[in-house]
Amino acid sequence: MSNILKPAILVVAALAAFMFFSATFVVDEREKALVVRFGEIKRTVQEPGLYFKVPVLDELVYVEDRMVFFESVDKTVQVVDGRRYLVDSIAMVRIVDPQKFREAVGANLSLARDRIDTRMDAALRQTYGKRTFDAALSKDRAAMMREIRDQVRNEARALGIEIVDVRVRRTDLTPDVLNDTYERMNAERFAEAANLRAIGETARRRIRAEADREAVELVAKAKRESEIIRGQGDGERNRIFADAFNKDPNFFAFYRSMQAYSKSLQGDDTTLVLNPDSEFFQFFGKNPATQ
Repeated sequence: MSNILKPAILVVAALAAFMFFSATFVVDEREKALVVRFGEIKRTVQEPGLYFKVPVLDELVYVEDRMVFFESVDKTVQVVDGRRYLVDSIAMVRIVDPQKFREAVGANLSLARDRIDTRMDAALRQTYGKRTFDAALSKDRAAMMREIRDQVRNEARALGIEIVDVRVRRTDLTPDVLNDTYERMNAERFAEAANLRAIGETARRRIRAEADREAVELVAKAKRESEIIRGQGDGERNRIFADAFNKDPNFFAFYRSMQAYSKSLQGDDTTLVLNPDSEFFQFFGKNPATQ
């Protein structure tokens, strides 16, 4: 009899253990749980701990309770001037209503990501479409991110998701716009350089003209002063000669004749055809003192 009871006890114990483990479940701090029976949500477990359910009939659906990051990469947007840009954004979300989350997307995080990404794309286009590119790089950036977050929140609430924050990580020109912008900036820099060169050339000519004018004025002033000084010197020389002539006319006549000889009889091939009795040779062969 004991041989029959022992296996039966083991089977009952095994069934009891199976039923116990089938009737219990654990929820940790990183997740929430939905207890579903025949497709109907019976209750939502949001606090961590050990819980019980009806074995076999109840099934569990675990929902992420941590903050989740949805990235939106290389979204093309157009600003008011018609240029297109590539925008990378990130949305920080948290599931706040697990029941609505399961009813809307079947508790599938990928489907929720696709729905929110679609709304994010529309919000980016709408927000950037009202502004210039410079606004995304200025103090308006924070206001733009809040505006995008508020537009996505309505869609997220319908999924049982809260949008905690939205951040724009990158705003770049598309390759074609980047080339056009580079060419435009290059042309602007060349035009600015040409303008600076023209200004410099004008300044150079003005400075050169002023310098030439000052040089002419200085040379003219120096010549005028030199002529005045030369005239004063000639006048002083003539006065000295006049005083000397008055003191000794004979010596002055001799001195002037010697100067005339020195200037006239220069070189070895100088020839003068004069009358020997000419006054020019009055001091040749005669003693002036005896005259």
